Amino acid sequence: MSLLFTDFASWEAHCARTGEALYQPVLAYEIEQKGRTEEEIWVGVQRAYDVMREAVHTGLTENMTSRSGMVNNGAKKIAASPVTVLSPEFKQLITRALGAKEVNSCMGRVVAAPTAGASGILPGVLVTLQDLHKLNDHKIHEGLLVAAGIALIIEQNASLAGAVGGCQAETGSAAAMGAGAIVYCLGGDVEQTFAAVAITIQCMLGLICDPVAGLVEVPCVVRNASAAAIAFSSAQIAIAGVNPVIPVDQCVMALGEVGQSMETRYKETALGGLANTPRGREIEQHVLVQDINILPDEENNY
Repeated sequence: MSLLFTDFASWEAHCARTGEALYQPVLAYEIEQKGRTEEEIWVGVQRAYDVMREAVHTGLTENMTSRSGMVNNGAKKIAASPVTVLSPEFKQLITRALGAKEVNSCMGRVVAAPTAGASGILPGVLVTLQDLHKLNDHKIHEGLLVAAGIALIIEQNASLAGAVGGCQAETGSAAAMGAGAIVYCLGGDVEQTFAAVAITIQCMLGLICDPVAGLVEVPCVVRNASAAAIAFSSAQIAIAGVNPVIPVDQCVMALGEVGQSMETRYKETALGGLANTPRGREIEQHVLVQDINILPDEENNY
């Protein structure tokens, strides 16, 4: 597979040279790689965004109780809470990101963008962005293509997988994708868009992947909510013109370096962090016993 760009500097230089918007070379790449027409690519992006919106709705309206019991309608509880520490808009962002991720934990349909473990971040970010700024669907679709380009470069130079780079690679990359998409959709220039990516990575750098009982539930669900919040804050900082100081490509380099040096027990193995707490081990044993009990009786297999 041919690569779109190997780094953000190349992407920026291409757009400066051609006058194209950030999403356009990504669209051309999709057309080439998938062997489809432009119209077909846009239809696919629309379908992906529809599934994201559906996940947000499902997470806030249906029963979201996971098989382990660790996920239990958290998004609806936040939405209905009589005490709030957040503005209504901020509260919506949190509930949407958390709810969409709960759909994944409850075996519902999501878009793994960039991974299933981070699947609540872009839905929460983009649905809230669209509501706040009354953007049409097409602008959000362009933002999704920009987010895809961001993910491609991170994947080439670091990782998008918790098993390789820790949670910084999953929720961190998703938050960076969301922050870049926000700035792009609100008319920020290329420099501001990539600054949002850099700032987000700086905020998420070093986050370990420590799923309790090996399930993508705790702390994954709440991290989707916090990552969505970081995406918004990073976008606000960047679009105001604040310099991230460390260039975005060097931030990605740091993301990869930290991921490589991270101990194995902190990379989706359930051997360290929250998974290795006494309560985490108790939950692990409980979940394993549940799983054993639901297996078919071996005697019936003869």
